[in-house]
Amino acid sequence: MEHQKPATGKFAMNYGIILGVVMIALNVVSYVTGQALEGAQWPQVVYYIVFPVVIIYAISVFKKQNANTLTLGNAIKLGVVIGVISAIAYILYGLLFNYVIDPEFMPQMMEVARDKMIEQNPDMTKEQLEQSIKMMETMFNPLIGSAFWIAMSAFFGLIWSLLGGLVMRSNS
Repeated sequence: MEHQKPATGKFAMNYGIILGVVMIALNVVSYVTGQALEGAQWPQVVYYIVFPVVIIYAISVFKKQNANTLTLGNAIKLGVVIGVISAIAYILYGLLFNYVIDPEFMPQMMEVARDKMIEQNPDMTKEQLEQSIKMMETMFNPLIGSAFWIAMSAFFGLIWSLLGGLVMRSNS
């Protein structure tokens, strides 16, 4: 009986969606509890722990389902695609949230960030403050923010899958 090789694309898509849903859930909990506007850092910390765990777990499951064989190329492909798919899922949620669910959230977030900036840097000149606010607005731009998020997710997917792939690859 011949072994059926799992498709890396479909496999990565499933785990990318799982990772995206985890990120969305963290964001929703942060928003519902009111911690999002306070700048709570725990959702990011949890995400930075979950991200490599999901990628490395997916690589190990893929290897098991692939007759215990794994190439470094397959591991990297899995990690990068998982990262990109999770980023796309989160971006879609972010667009829905910011334009449909709570369109006032982003202006509130900008105001809180502005107030914190003034509080932490009382000697900041008006020009420096305006420049910092412009930089924030640029990063909150949906197109630029989305591109940045996808690039960073792909990059960290590459790093974690490279590490996982080097450890778990088959030596044949």
